[in-house]
Amino acid sequence: MLTRRIIVCLDVDAGRVVKGVQFTKLRDAGDPAELAAAHAAAGADEIVLLDITATHEKRATLLETVRRTARELMVPFTVGGGIRSVDDASAVFDAGADKVAVNSAALADPTLITQIAAKFGSQAAVVAIDARASGDRSHFEVKKTGGRDATGRDAVAWAREAQEAGAGEFLVTSMDRDGTKDGFDMELTRAIAAVAHIPVIASGGAGAIEHFVEVFQPGGADAALAASIFHFGLIRMSDLKQHLQQNGVSVRWPC
Repeated sequence: MLTRRIIVCLDVDAGRVVKGVQFTKLRDAGDPAELAAAHAAAGADEIVLLDITATHEKRATLLETVRRTARELMVPFTVGGGIRSVDDASAVFDAGADKVAVNSAALADPTLITQIAAKFGSQAAVVAIDARASGDRSHFEVKKTGGRDATGRDAVAWAREAQEAGAGEFLVTSMDRDGTKDGFDMELTRAIAAVAHIPVIASGGAGAIEHFVEVFQPGGADAALAASIFHFGLIRMSDLKQHLQQNGVSVRWPC
């Protein structure tokens, strides 16, 4: 059985970690470098830092924040937000990232995925898919610019295209579930996993240990990402991993 990963997300705005509900109503959660160090020490398998306003503000990723955070880590570190070119990706890698996540820029030009994969390896090219269900949940639409703008594109179709372009991993966030603590969107996760031959990270909605057990069932995710439950101490990483192990989900243990 493949080992499942637990990933902690740091949504960063103006150099501070923030967390909201459905991408709005943000509240401060702390310093990214300090939180990253604490989560890694607690047993997180990876850390993802998303500069959530970089694309909207049409600026580059906050590289000094990336550098400070990377210095604290000995686990894989992914950075996204504001990456529009291979040069942007290079700067983020130089600042200490192991992978980069692209979203809006890749939607505008899928060859960006190909270029990043060709230069740094497909394992370093993460495609972030922010999606919201239609009213009847018959399909999921991809959103861009930090969830602000519609694209009219189907999430499953985009996943197929991004995979063909060279993506090495998908970070799939349910905008409907983000921050709600109602559980991962299993329909969205399974729909993407069904067409993916690369790892799928489920994101959005984690609120209880059982949500992680569910998302790792056959046909689900390869990794699960959460933020507020870890930032605000609602679930201890050691308790989560122990419970997963006891329920037949292989994790990196002990942490």
